[in-house]
Amino acid sequence: MRIAVLGAGVIGTTTAYYLAKAGHEVTVYDRQSGPALETSFANAGEISPGYSTPWAAPGIPLKAMKWLLMRHSPLILRPTLDPHLLPWMLSLLANCTSAAYALNKGRMLRVAGYSRECLIALREETGIAYDHRSQGTVQLFRTQKQLDHAGRDTEVLAADGVPFELLDRDGVARAEPALSAVKDTFVGGLRLPLDETGDCYLFTNALAKTAEGLGVRFRHGVSISRIDAEGSEVRGIVTSEGRVVADHYVLALGSWSAPLGRDIGLKLPVYPVKGYSLTAEITDEVRAPTSTVLDETYKVALTRLGNRLRVGGMAEIGGYSIDLPPSRRDTLEHVAGGLFPCGDLKAATYWSGLRPMTPDGTPIIGATRYANLSLNTGHGTLGWTMACGSGRALSDLISGRKPEIEMDDLSINRY
Repeated sequence: MRIAVLGAGVIGTTTAYYLAKAGHEVTVYDRQSGPALETSFANAGEISPGYSTPWAAPGIPLKAMKWLLMRHSPLILRPTLDPHLLPWMLSLLANCTSAAYALNKGRMLRVAGYSRECLIALREETGIAYDHRSQGTVQLFRTQKQLDHAGRDTEVLAADGVPFELLDRDGVARAEPALSAVKDTFVGGLRLPLDETGDCYLFTNALAKTAEGLGVRFRHGVSISRIDAEGSEVRGIVTSEGRVVADHYVLALGSWSAPLGRDIGLKLPVYPVKGYSLTAEITDEVRAPTSTVLDETYKVALTRLGNRLRVGGMAEIGGYSIDLPPSRRDTLEHVAGGLFPCGDLKAATYWSGLRPMTPDGTPIIGATRYANLSLNTGHGTLGWTMACGSGRALSDLISGRKPEIEMDDLSINRY
């Protein structure tokens, strides 16, 4: 089949790669000048199947109110007149129950665990390089209450067969030696030894080149204005270069999937949640992280990417702006300077991107009511973690093969 993939981020590019491997003629369309130049560009660098956790959880509404009062808050609400925000937030609140949390986390772990297997296989097959490390993630708890509440997550991890280690202060320092200098700032941690790290931008660009070798064409600098649909089929895509016609279409535009889908009656519950990052050169190896540390208090991840420190986090809800307020940078510098003062943070590159979040945390992967339109979007903070598995599974569905994981509850039909 001739397949048009809309979006050249990590989700669109992995989807194109697996479709090409399945024998399809694939063209990828994206408004940017190259792959992974939006949300995939400078994320936190975590490939964290074990930390695939929905934001909607018991106690989150109360926590959110407390976070909003913090000086270095992990959550920011910005005023907006967007009519789609309130329904999305109400749906998120409806998922803040124990039953919904367990169901959604199980779905996310399924996709993320499969994606890890697919990434390992892809890496072995292609030899792709992207500042990769396989040394786990440490979720850092600054309070005893946070450590005590980790039991809820470990129950789900154990049920799904995901290895983990609950660590005291000394255990955290053994896993991340640089933290031994600040042991008085935390009480313990949860280590997920199978988690990995890597530069999503490097990966996506390297995979795009590999995909081109399989015949995939990338059409960069092409904006997509409309999907033309009639009856039960998509008839074409209207772009800045004219009308595009294919046998099948994949919508993988992250946060921009929702407004494009609304034009043809698809109510995608995907909303942009803005994140920020800093990238600094490491000048002091002794004070640098070994892998990834996730600060539970500030919801900031600190990741070693080659000779660079990537500091990413926060959740800002308020539309599609990608501005860079100094106050958000201050939060990233505060966390990084307190845990890993290994480089010049004032000279770091400051970036923001829009994560495509669903209310239940689970991505939307699969068919739509249009016979020749599929979705691969809504991965939130876990696009890098879930990319390979999502792309492989969707490719199987489109190709008429049975995916290796259950997919029925991942489609838009669950809403």
